[in-house]
Amino acid sequence: MLRWLDILRYATYSNPEPDWRLEQPEEAWKAQLTPAQYAVMREKGTEPPYRNTYCRSYAPGTYACRGCGSLLFQSEAKYHAISGWPSFRHPITKGAVKYAFDKSHRMSRIEAMCNVCSSHLGHVFQDGPAPFGLRYCINSTSILLLEDAAHAPTHPNTPPEG
Repeated sequence: MLRWLDILRYATYSNPEPDWRLEQPEEAWKAQLTPAQYAVMREKGTEPPYRNTYCRSYAPGTYACRGCGSLLFQSEAKYHAISGWPSFRHPITKGAVKYAFDKSHRMSRIEAMCNVCSSHLGHVFQDGPAPFGLRYCINSTSILLLEDAAHAPTHPNTPPEG
């Protein structure tokens, strides 16, 4: 599993290369996403705290990127952090999420993005539970819960069939 030092190294030097990458023009993203999804995922916005789909949801399944379908988090890694957004201990694989320094809003944070399509997911902080102390604070708008594994790609971070 990842540690805070790993995340700082990725943000500073280079993130793991994904098995595939989705790049498309912003016009295609605007056509694919709702205005609220576009504002969060492509313009790095934030949805309102506590009034979002997955903040208080603990249904079993796998969370995927709403932009490309790449697998990001398992429901077993989700916990109640009282932050107002879904919180996860770690991503599904080391290469599922990419990281960048974010100094917006007069804060110094680490942005978490989908490593396949570069959609903004949220931020990762070092105030999570043991043993690794990470809290991935993720916008519900950026993720989709796949309750049935049959709808998920067969391998994390590979293009869905179809």
